Amino acid sequence: MQKKDPYASLRIKEFNIFLLIRFLLVFAWSMQFIIIEWEIYSITKNPLSLGIIGLMEVIPAVSMALFAGHIVDQKEKRNLFALITAAFSLISIGLFFLTWSNFVGNWSKNTILYAIYTLVFFGGFLRSFFGPTIFSLIALIVPKKLYPNAATWSSSTWQIAGVLGPAFAGFSIAWIGVHWSLCIVFTLVLLSLFFIFFIKRKPVLNPKIGEPVMQSLKEGIRFVYNTKAILGALTLDMISVLFGGAIALLPIYAQDILKVGSEGFGALRAAPAIGAFLTMLVTAYIPISKNAGIKLLIAIFGFGICIIVFGLSSTFLISLIALFFSGVTDGVSMVIRQTILQLKTPDEMRGRVASVNAMFVGSSNELGAFESGVTAKLMGTVTAVVFGGTMTLITVITTGIINPTLRKLDLTEDLEAHEKKE
Repeated sequence: MQKKDPYASLRIKEFNIFLLIRFLLVFAWSMQFIIIEWEIYSITKNPLSLGIIGLMEVIPAVSMALFAGHIVDQKEKRNLFALITAAFSLISIGLFFLTWSNFVGNWSKNTILYAIYTLVFFGGFLRSFFGPTIFSLIALIVPKKLYPNAATWSSSTWQIAGVLGPAFAGFSIAWIGVHWSLCIVFTLVLLSLFFIFFIKRKPVLNPKIGEPVMQSLKEGIRFVYNTKAILGALTLDMISVLFGGAIALLPIYAQDILKVGSEGFGALRAAPAIGAFLTMLVTAYIPISKNAGIKLLIAIFGFGICIIVFGLSSTFLISLIALFFSGVTDGVSMVIRQTILQLKTPDEMRGRVASVNAMFVGSSNELGAFESGVTAKLMGTVTAVVFGGTMTLITVITTGIINPTLRKLDLTEDLEAHEKKE
């Protein structure tokens, strides 16, 4: 094999534009979610309300995921991406108006709360299209031999935005308030929409245009089920994220347990993303394709340990460090999972496979938020977080024992095969 160029995918102009767009969207999306969390908990002071945010997003995301994948595989990706982003801007401007006292006037707190939940619901609907579209678009911008490198930089960009978005949201809430912070979100979404048109339209590689929807969906599900490496990685990550969803309870930790205010909340929310981002930078130089299955299991086990430490901590610094290392371990699992998906998915099925991934992993974030909110209500906040971390450890141990295919997974041969083809 030739010596790896850690900047190979960054030498492609359209990929750089794509990274800029992804940065702007993820920054805006994560900033918006943090602001909504803060506003809703400030209105209700009820941990269950934080879980409901996740539930409102996950219901449409899960119910539409497979259909979204079918549509993505049938449509031109650049224009579809632009359409989804434009719709996202409407949700952002809606939230802006809902937090404007001159607009809502004498609306009751419950009316405002339900209106916010409604917009979050429609955001979940859009999210079901975002993942498959982005996943498919990357594959049309970079050659197959650069997929692992592109996945690293794309995920790193996502993490940078995930670092800055929540941190900036925490500070902006304190500086300019919830309302004008959402105005910034809307502006960033419009900027991303503008840059999308600097990417050329892409060919539709699916040879089965017009294929019946149900047949298309069955084919996508069958492929994921029969590809044990993909199925194992998605299942493991889904369950660990589902039970390790401590992030949803951060407003409670910031306001009631650690008592660090909105600035501390922003720092806590950003800590996992900082850890993940630094890890992904390292993986650009040191590929982790060899013995990828074992590395994935170890990473998620470490994630569970970090969540337990965070849950038990009542010291801001220890909590911050625990969340940082939860991001480090999550960064490893994210790169491995994305590499598995890119290398083992045919071009014509990328939308559907990405949709299944969204159902397994993306939606588990929101279900995890709901699970955390419910268990916090029933058990107490600290017990709920420790319970989630413990369930993550049990899941990793069980998966490692019963799934030898995942345990023995090595992606080195797949990479070498693609390099020889190109």
